[in-house]
Amino acid sequence: MDIAKPYLLFLGDVRDQLAAKTASGIVDWRPEWCVGQMRLPGCRADCGLPDLTIAEARARGAQTMVVGAVNAGGVLPDRWIANIVEALNAGLDVATGLHVRLASIPAIAEAARSNGRRLHDVRFSELTFATGKGTKRPGLRILTVGTDCSVGKKYTALALEREMRKAGLAADFRATGQTGVLISGRGVAIDAVIADFISGAAEWLCPANEPDHWDVVEGQGSLFHPSFAGVTLGLLHGAQPDAFVVCHEPTRKTMRGVQHPLPSIADVIDRTIVEGRLTNPAIRCVGIAVNTQNLDDTAAQRCLEETAAAHSLPCVDPVRYSVKPIVDLIVATYHGQNA
Repeated sequence: MDIAKPYLLFLGDVRDQLAAKTASGIVDWRPEWCVGQMRLPGCRADCGLPDLTIAEARARGAQTMVVGAVNAGGVLPDRWIANIVEALNAGLDVATGLHVRLASIPAIAEAARSNGRRLHDVRFSELTFATGKGTKRPGLRILTVGTDCSVGKKYTALALEREMRKAGLAADFRATGQTGVLISGRGVAIDAVIADFISGAAEWLCPANEPDHWDVVEGQGSLFHPSFAGVTLGLLHGAQPDAFVVCHEPTRKTMRGVQHPLPSIADVIDRTIVEGRLTNPAIRCVGIAVNTQNLDDTAAQRCLEETAAAHSLPCVDPVRYSVKPIVDLIVATYHGQNA
């Protein structure tokens, strides 16, 4: 999917920063691709970019307006359609990771046609996937899993890829969500794949490779989340990970969007191993990534130290600090080198 850059990030009128996580992810990992953000009245998210109108963004060279917001169900609010049409009329392409195809909205389809602009539905793949087979294949894979949604699985995977490459390992990030695809330029939005083919899509995403090559697979959802556990399980079986990292947000009491309590890290480790053994009996946990954004430095350090001690595993905040302790364990365990 060849999406023209740079981007104007459209945040709409989302209620909080998590609802703008697509835009935030692009800014954090590809800031050079962004000229500014566009926010509607009532928007409570801010990615730290200049607030621009569509005309101002076009004058600064923007080529594509990326709808950087997410919501339950991936719907496109009617109140955003006029802004998308305005962008197309101004000469911008439009990209979105929502579940609704842009061309299915007549006003948007007509504006794109009449202006010769491109519509990118990042969540949808034109590929046809087979069902998963579960056959053991060469190469090494690491998957990020979570106690909940939106706890840092994508950021942890990207940080792992970067640190593993610094350590001299062959490693490639494998995007499984719309933001990851926009960041990496490749991948498949697993949650938009028909249920029967989720594990097969994951097998396609990280196929057989060299014995010492790592696919760093972005996790989705949580095995404990009543809304998304099905996607999580299919990805786990298809990714066939040798190793996994548990991602956690310590200040939450219930999972995002539902009233179910947050599972413990130990529960996630145990269930991931039980379920993951179906396609890789050697699966093991190699670390814990804690999102300490809501803690001050002292509380964050204490949380990481206590969590590491409780589980006898390296515990890091991949954004605030570094994932090097986890990578050191990976090197020592799978490559026979002292950390």
